[in-house]
Amino acid sequence: ALAAPAREAAGLLLRRRRTVPGADTLLWRLGIASVPVAAIMAALVIPIGGRAVADLSIGVVWFNAMEVLLWGGMWLVGWGANSVWGLLGGYRYLVQGLSYELPHMFALTTAALGAGSLRVGDIAAAQQGAWFALVMPAAFAVYLVSALAMSFWPPFDQPVGADLSGGAAAEPSGPDRLVLLIGRHMMLAAAAAMAVPLFLGGGAGPLLPGWVWSLIKAAAVLALLVWVGGRLPKVRMDRFVEVGWVVLLPLVLVQALAVAVFVAGWM
Repeated sequence: ALAAPAREAAGLLLRRRRTVPGADTLLWRLGIASVPVAAIMAALVIPIGGRAVADLSIGVVWFNAMEVLLWGGMWLVGWGANSVWGLLGGYRYLVQGLSYELPHMFALTTAALGAGSLRVGDIAAAQQGAWFALVMPAAFAVYLVSALAMSFWPPFDQPVGADLSGGAAAEPSGPDRLVLLIGRHMMLAAAAAMAVPLFLGGGAGPLLPGWVWSLIKAAAVLALLVWVGGRLPKVRMDRFVEVGWVVLLPLVLVQALAVAVFVAGWM
C-alpha cells in the first residue's frame, strides 16, 4: 500500500500521451502546468515556525489569488483538450469554484480582520491568547470545507471525476496526468498548511521548536481533510453548489460580522 503512489507515478511516466484531433496543445499544457505552479506560489507566504519564503504584507490576498489561478488552469485543461466531457468538466469546476471561493475568501478575511493585518505572520502572532479556531469556529469550518472544494478533493471531485467520463481530467494521460495529480495533492497540502497560521496559532507550542509544531499541525489538518473527504457521501453537484451559497456563505458572513463588531468594540 505504501508503494502504491510510486507505482502509479512510474506507470504514468511510462504511459504515452494521448492526443485529441484539434486540441489546443499550448493552452492544454499551460493549464496542466499551472496547477502545481499555483500550489507552489500559494505556499510561498505560509510561515513555517515564523518564517515564510515571501513574507508579503498582503499574504492572505496572495494566497487567495493563487487559488483563483487554479480555477483558470483547470478550465484550460478542459477547454484546450477539444473534448466535450473535458469542456463540461472545466465549466463545472468554475461553477463549483465560484460557489466555494466566496465563503473561502470571507473565511480568510475573517482571520485577517481578527488580527488587523493581511500578513500571514501577523495573524499567527495575534493568536497568543487563543487560537482563532476557538474564537471563530464557523470561519475555521468553512475554510476547511472550501479547501476541499478548491483542491477538487473528494467529495468535491465531480468536475474531474468519473460521473462525466473523467470531466476536466478526461483527456490528460501519461506525464500530463501525473503533473495534474501532483498539483492537486500539493494544493490540498498548501491549504492544510495555511490553516495553521490562520486558525491554529502558527508554530506556537510547548517544548518543541516552532517549525516542528507548524509541521505537526499541518499534518494533522491534512490527515483530517483526507479522512473526512473520503467518508462524506457523494451527492449531486447542484447540491454542493446550493450548500456553498445557502449555508456556507451566510454562515461565514455572520462570523465575520461578529468578529468585526468585537474588534470595533475592543478598539
